[in-house]
Amino acid sequence: MGVRRAMEMVLAAANREKGPLYTYGPLIHNVQVLELLESKNVRVLKDIHDVKTGTVIIRAHGIPPQERKILKASHLNIIDATCPRVGKLQSIIRYHTHKGYIPVIVGDRDHSEVIGLMGYSDGKAIVINELPDLSILPETGKILLVAQTTQNKEKFLDIIDAVKSRFPEALVFNTICEATIERQEEVRSLADHVDAMVVVGGYHSGNTRRLVQVSEAAGSPTFHIETEKELDKYRLSAMEVIGVTAGASTPNWMIKNVVREIEGIHGRGETAIERWSKKTLKFLLLSNLLVAMGAFSLSYAAAVLSGRNPGIIYPLLAFLYIYAMHVLNRFLDKGASTYNDPERANFHRKHKLFLILSGITAIAGALALSFYLRIGVFLAITGLILLGIVYSITIVPVKLRSLWRYSKIKDIPGSKTLSEAFAWAVVITLLPLLEKPDMPWPGVLISFYVILSIAFVRSAFFDIFQVQGDLIVGVETLPITLGEKKTFILLKLIIISVALVLIIASLTNLVSHFAILLLLCSLTLALSLAVYENRLIYPGPLFEYLVEGNLFLAGILGLLWQTIQ
Repeated sequence: MGVRRAMEMVLAAANREKGPLYTYGPLIHNVQVLELLESKNVRVLKDIHDVKTGTVIIRAHGIPPQERKILKASHLNIIDATCPRVGKLQSIIRYHTHKGYIPVIVGDRDHSEVIGLMGYSDGKAIVINELPDLSILPETGKILLVAQTTQNKEKFLDIIDAVKSRFPEALVFNTICEATIERQEEVRSLADHVDAMVVVGGYHSGNTRRLVQVSEAAGSPTFHIETEKELDKYRLSAMEVIGVTAGASTPNWMIKNVVREIEGIHGRGETAIERWSKKTLKFLLLSNLLVAMGAFSLSYAAAVLSGRNPGIIYPLLAFLYIYAMHVLNRFLDKGASTYNDPERANFHRKHKLFLILSGITAIAGALALSFYLRIGVFLAITGLILLGIVYSITIVPVKLRSLWRYSKIKDIPGSKTLSEAFAWAVVITLLPLLEKPDMPWPGVLISFYVILSIAFVRSAFFDIFQVQGDLIVGVETLPITLGEKKTFILLKLIIISVALVLIIASLTNLVSHFAILLLLCSLTLALSLAVYENRLIYPGPLFEYLVEGNLFLAGILGLLWQTIQ
């Protein structure tokens, strides 16, 4: 949490602050991330006297109080990204030092966090790392025992027992970060179910090295790598199940790259049918055909809900439009996808010609189909296509940025989620009105709200686990604007409102009782949120299949309803 918080604070500052931006020492122990920050003009400040203006960010490890005083006296703008757990540990040491205790810190003496902690002890702290180091403790005295937040839990417990046997009155605080403890316990439990562990993280990252030690101690073959290029694919190909974990300073996109490479390794016992099935599903997902098919399915359900004959024309129109917009906007907005979804970005580079041609073909097909239906439908779909393209291109000249800081529509905070949902709802529920304006309005309005809500939740859902990449390129999506917690609350309220609208509309006969059957979609959307919040599924292809499955469920329910009527 602390590292992610610090990273997001730095990225937000890089997109917002004017003037030089510095981190007080390396933000995290990850070479690739430091190179990324340098590309965004975030520099590492080694000496406070080297700069006179700008913003300085205190990293998650924290700093000694003496250095903090120097920073404040410099009159530089200061952003404190110290991990809250580290801050609490600093307070514990300062408070009990003033009460006469001798702080004993279990940790790495040269680690930035430990250096900062020692500053809060008035020079009285003693740093130990192993059981033999207990020999340097005084014979008597009031002992306060704490741990560096990323320490090995098992080692700390052993040291607690040894200190307690020697100093029964010793005051002990287990200050190891819960996330660190959970990660180490996960590695131990995974060791019994995998053939090997891959640990992703910087070679100089203390908590990453401890994960490697925990994995090796559990008896699992362990591969410590910084990037996917270092994977030993030959050795891994002989194994069936690979566990993947990562240090606190490893960003999401690097983990995804590693997972993608591992998933691409052909196991020696894997059949041709298994490989073909995986490739087919992955192709449908990465090419955006899967989401377009989901739009087709959702359009069919919307027709049933609004009380019109579903047919195939408007679902096909939705398929063509959604496919074209997703494909073309991927190319127009390739910056964030490089970090949010490296696999999809790589797929688009590899199949660029096919995707562009198929996207243009889909646009032509949508225009031809809409022209066949009615000139009003044709003009509407043309306008929507133009808006979809304009959304990701620069429309405000550089000279006018001082008047309006957003150069693209997509740069407006939260616009991505709302505009995408609105486009889905218009294409799926309102376009048919241009051909048949005498349709029952209650059913149309209810259908519009349901589709708008489902599309909104879907889009915001994916934005939640793409925050890091969006921050890097400066896109202010809904989770960045509101925060992840508030976004989840909003999505839950929307899902509840959809359920209530469907129930009331059915009971008052505004729509058919198909609305009750469609409640299953609200339930599965809520289930998807719960699965993500509880981290039951890694946010990768399998998770995307689960979310997109809600769209297909709606169509299947619509088909089932039509069959039994």
